[in-house]
Amino acid sequence: MKGNLLMQINKFLSWLLVFLWMGVIFKLSSQAAEESSTLSEGITKVIVETVKKVAPQSEISVDDLNHMVRKSAHFFSYLLLGLLTVNALYQSGYTGMAGVVLGLSICVLYALSDEIHQIFVPGRGGQMRDVLIDSTGACVGIGIYILAGRMIRKFKTRRA
Repeated sequence: MKGNLLMQINKFLSWLLVFLWMGVIFKLSSQAAEESSTLSEGITKVIVETVKKVAPQSEISVDDLNHMVRKSAHFFSYLLLGLLTVNALYQSGYTGMAGVVLGLSICVLYALSDEIHQIFVPGRGGQMRDVLIDSTGACVGIGIYILAGRMIRKFKTRRA
């Protein structure tokens, strides 16, 4: 009974994290182009200043790096979504290939809906390239989850 309750709580919290992260992605996608650019340029400036402190001879600029920062944000936000989604599915009993395929499908559909959503945001537009970047991030996140699970199981069997 106690174990079942803990499993239900774990499942609930796992899905809660998925939906909260989807909310964060939606909120960021809802930013008008100017607001989104200001945010990414601010992050890029911090990166450039840090690089210049470590390697003063580098000729990197905000303009050079900003596009890469924006696309990396897509990749890593969906990497985390992939991790969270496949974890929630595994907690819900969708393990193995079923969990992987369903998890990736959820992430790809969310990426598509996110780009469609951006069409209606002032100054923004949906791009198929971003769906591919998002989907790749989700694949990597799911892969990390699977590999980490295998490593943990292997470690546990060695200790037993």
